[in-house]
Amino acid sequence: MFARHGVPVCDSDAIVHGLYDAGGAAVGPVGESFPQALVQGRIDREVLSRCVVGKPEAIARLEAIVHPLVAQAQRILLQDFASSGTKMVVLDIPLLFETAGEKRVDVVVVVSAPGAVQRERVLQRPGMSAEKFEVIVNKQMPDADKRARADFVVDTSLGLAQAEAHVVTIIEALKDRVGHSWRPDHA
Repeated sequence: MFARHGVPVCDSDAIVHGLYDAGGAAVGPVGESFPQALVQGRIDREVLSRCVVGKPEAIARLEAIVHPLVAQAQRILLQDFASSGTKMVVLDIPLLFETAGEKRVDVVVVVSAPGAVQRERVLQRPGMSAEKFEVIVNKQMPDADKRARADFVVDTSLGLAQAEAHVVTIIEALKDRVGHSWRPDHA
């Protein structure tokens, strides 16, 4: 929705997809740690998921490889946007608070929905299972805590039209605000 209104979005999940694709920076190190996930020169996300779901030490090892690479890619994208004069960029970071990522941004927008709605939506995704969903939810800060720490909350349970109207309101509220550049010391 932000992108539809002219605000570039730096999608962390898309970055990870690129890192796992053939030639991606994570292929080598992830393939060394999880050799069964290396398939035809790329990381197979489904195989990797089976290697780490329910295994906290494996998840920690994977995150130690991937999180710095994602942060580096975000820094490069933000520098490119800043060089082109872009005034506002959205960083879509799924575990923002859990990784202390809020220290790297000027404003936090939390997208929220009641737990039952969230579960229903996530379980519709390809390759998602109830077990994987529970692992994901258990890694996350409770929604109420995220909402309390956010500068803005977009409640998607009110419908997409209302959510988009809220996004437009947020853009208007922030369009003249001057923020900081990405600070490498906070990556």
